[in-house]
Amino acid sequence: MIRHVVLFKFKSGVDWADPRAMGAERTAAQVGGEVPDLREWRYGRNVSTRDIAYDFLVEGLLDDMEAVDRYLVHPFHQQAIRQWKEISDWVVVDVEE
Repeated sequence: MIRHVVLFKFKSGVDWADPRAMGAERTAAQVGGEVPDLREWRYGRNVSTRDIAYDFLVEGLLDDMEAVDRYLVHPFHQQAIRQWKEISDWVVVDVEE
């Protein structure tokens, strides 16, 4: 099993009042129901106020790296990427469980 974790940090001038951020959050909420390779899907806003904190998290569980590869190119996931790319930078980690 692979745990796929992504942390998003808004670009300068973007916050949760921005309609693009709310739209990206809505799309992220739907990814788990749209991408069949995902066994689990979590997402959420950060509640910390620390300067080093990121703004949003998505986390999925997939069978193996081949499933991760399919997830990455899935059209709905690509739609989510386009939305988040416009408003944020992110870091990713894929770990074996």
